[in-house]
Amino acid sequence: EQDPDAALVRWMEKEEHLFRLLERHLVRSKLQVGFGQNGDDVDEFVSFSLSVQNRRKSRVGQAFENHIEEVLRKNSVSFERGAKTEGKQKPDFLFPGSSAYANALFPASKLRILAAKTTCKDRWRQVIPEANRVGKKHLITLEHAISVDQTEQMRQQNVQLVVPEALKQTYLPAQRGWLLSFAQFIQEVKGRIVTGK
Repeated sequence: EQDPDAALVRWMEKEEHLFRLLERHLVRSKLQVGFGQNGDDVDEFVSFSLSVQNRRKSRVGQAFENHIEEVLRKNSVSFERGAKTEGKQKPDFLFPGSSAYANALFPASKLRILAAKTTCKDRWRQVIPEANRVGKKHLITLEHAISVDQTEQMRQQNVQLVVPEALKQTYLPAQRGWLLSFAQFIQEVKGRIVTGK
């Protein structure tokens, strides 16, 4: 892909649009029927509402990972999705893969992980224990304008934030120099795997 950052944002926007069209149709049908025997069961309505919210969150996370995976493939990056590291840890993306990670002779400096979270909040801390052999963890997000305090905490915990180029402008100038674009991350991963730096 010529522009990984633009492709990722464009694909996410298109998927979101299509999903909302489908969801609107499905939810409208349920609203017209009502909830429970008389159509006014509050508990059934609340349950339905929660299922809609959970489906949205689950779908957007899966879509984000799927689109990242496709961009990585189009850019000929060696990786494994959902590979196990230590214990039950399963980073979203492991570079170049689990066999290299498990091989004690494979240089740790050539290993990378990429966690994918559409929004970070405090969940970014979940990335820290995902791969003991990887010193700097990478986290890609679609979240706009994360606070300076939070990005500083990430930096202190050796978590590198990756943000599509178009979203960098939502961050303060002091933060932008530290952020990586998706294209920069891809180039870093490809360079490390090829050169072994």
